[in-house]
Amino acid sequence: MLKVTTELAGGVLTITLADPDNRNALSSGLVAELVAALDRAEADDDVRVVVLTNEGSVFCAGADLSERTGGDAAPAAADPALIFSRIMSSAKPFVGRIAGHAVAGGTGLAAAMDISIAVEDAKFGFAEVRIGAVPAIISTVCLPKMRRADAADAMLRGKRFLAPEAARLGLINRAVASEHLDQAVSDVVEDLLLGGPNALAATKQLLARVPGMEPDEATRWTGEISARAFSSEEGQEGMTAYLEKRSPSWAPPSPEDQSS
Repeated sequence: MLKVTTELAGGVLTITLADPDNRNALSSGLVAELVAALDRAEADDDVRVVVLTNEGSVFCAGADLSERTGGDAAPAAADPALIFSRIMSSAKPFVGRIAGHAVAGGTGLAAAMDISIAVEDAKFGFAEVRIGAVPAIISTVCLPKMRRADAADAMLRGKRFLAPEAARLGLINRAVASEHLDQAVSDVVEDLLLGGPNALAATKQLLARVPGMEPDEATRWTGEISARAFSSEEGQEGMTAYLEKRSPSWAPPSPEDQSS
């Protein structure tokens, strides 16, 4: 039985963690299937936006501890870094539809999304220290989003906290009532589909690289990106569409386009 399922519709690839009996833990099997789904998302030009969600009451419980006991190192195939690196390096925007608890590695997975929305009763937390482990790999995606004082308090104490607190900490974008989750995610996806695919990819690069650059380097590099974008085929189409008061070629037709 598949641990990860995918569905493509309207340019949106929905990837669902579908191993609820194991709390969608990052087992070697689930990670392998998730990496394959991420590879598909990157290779398929029909995929404009990726939504990652879950079956069951747990979005992701983190590492599969049954594979980590006995003194052996974790299976290489279960390394969550394989997931994080593909999401962060992807040219496509990732939206987290967090419909359940997300602790330890699950918190990291939620934080790795470009934009993430969780149900307000979902629990998050860095529970690693309470089992003698370290939130090491997930720190690479969580720490850039958190104040150091908040990160120390959350990671050292190992307590769980609800989605509104995760939003305050910067780990997710916002928390909503469960009945509003689908609409909140749909609103984000609709906005993303209006962006040029190359422009979205370049913007993800800006978000990842500019904060770590020296000011002079950032000014030079961003100037080059801006010039390329304005002169590109996509940029020219976007500006022409704006001046002609129509939707650009990559965007779903607007009501005005459909009535003309």
